Amino acid sequence: MNYTFYETAMLFFAYSFLAWLAETSVATIKEKDFRNRGFASGPFCFIYGFTGIILSVFMQELKEDTFFLFLGSMSVATAIEWFAGKALERMKQNKWWDYSGKKWNFDGYICLQYSLLWGLCGVLAVRYTNSFIIGLYNILPGFAGKAVVWGLIAIAFVDLSGSVMAICHTGQKFTHLPALNYKLRKWTLQFASRVSLHIENRIGRAYPSVVPANPDMPGVNGKPAEKCSFTELFWLLITGAFLGDITETIFCRVTAGVWMRRSSLVWGHFSLVWGFAIALLTALLYKDRDKQEHYIFWAGVFLGGAYEYICSVFTEIIFGKVFWDYSHMQFNLGGRINLLYCFFWGIAAVVWIKGLYPLMSRFINIILEKTGRLLTIFLIIFISFDICVSVMALIRYDTRADGKEAGYKWEQTMDRHFGDARMKKIYPNAIQK
Repeated sequence: MNYTFYETAMLFFAYSFLAWLAETSVATIKEKDFRNRGFASGPFCFIYGFTGIILSVFMQELKEDTFFLFLGSMSVATAIEWFAGKALERMKQNKWWDYSGKKWNFDGYICLQYSLLWGLCGVLAVRYTNSFIIGLYNILPGFAGKAVVWGLIAIAFVDLSGSVMAICHTGQKFTHLPALNYKLRKWTLQFASRVSLHIENRIGRAYPSVVPANPDMPGVNGKPAEKCSFTELFWLLITGAFLGDITETIFCRVTAGVWMRRSSLVWGHFSLVWGFAIALLTALLYKDRDKQEHYIFWAGVFLGGAYEYICSVFTEIIFGKVFWDYSHMQFNLGGRINLLYCFFWGIAAVVWIKGLYPLMSRFINIILEKTGRLLTIFLIIFISFDICVSVMALIRYDTRADGKEAGYKWEQTMDRHFGDARMKKIYPNAIQK
């Protein structure tokens, strides 16, 4: 089932509200005092809404197979929960929730009992709840339904903006904007400070561990917060994309006996699936590189598996092509991931975080010291242009296979420069769905 934009938005807000209701009720009963458990101030837990959409869209193909639907939902949702926990920890240098006291927990952010609950919720959502919510939404007249959705989007945007401002102490930064009129700057600072203080107090009540003992000292226990800059992450993305392409090319040569192009882009040797994975893995785990190998291994297994599955479904939805298929391998899930390659993700995580990342970080710093921003800006422009052209070429490749004539100039340009013969060479594994 393909959901429209408005149906998807309604599912998002419905699951966000239901999750907020459940979380807040449990916390309020436990603490015997009202606790708003959402990141935002309104009655929404948006991370649950996001997870609900991911499961609804990406697990739809497993709807008729309850076991694999349960297993896929459990794995993907658990990975999202761990990712959200680590991301929020990076923002405030403290844990927002902690399952360390529960059996079979990992890193204090996920545990077996909640992972099983995620699997059950995924089955219920995909098989039953989605159709019920969409049915209720379709009762509304067309204009009223759209108005409700856009109203909720506006409220969510304002609410999330205020929450992010509070978490990042944005209000304090307005004092460094001399271009603003003095009165406007003063009013903006006062307003931002009040909103920020209100939201921080609410978050402090709901998540006491988030508020540091000494807010004037960044980091944990008074230690300066370690940073991984955007520039470094971009260079890691480029490096990881290049190394991933080379690794896959050699792997195909060794296992299949053929040289096969594995790049995601029409120009250059860059596998973006690997590049984004390396950047994401580094952003989440670079502070944990001193932990034991098994910790990083299992983080890589679950994150890599969920990431690869989502990438597979996403590219199929957008481009109408399947770029890899593991249906012939044992212990696969929908042909999109398999247990062996999930273990490879875990091994790659250990090798990268423990060995390659420290060396690569020093190498990147040397490059940046010698070239400054010039090379970085050039690469950002080149990769952005390469991605745009690759996306257009793939979209046209798909529509051309469906027999659609080129009606727009960009389609005609893609037909001239990226015809079927060239696209088959660039993406030899792409299968039309």
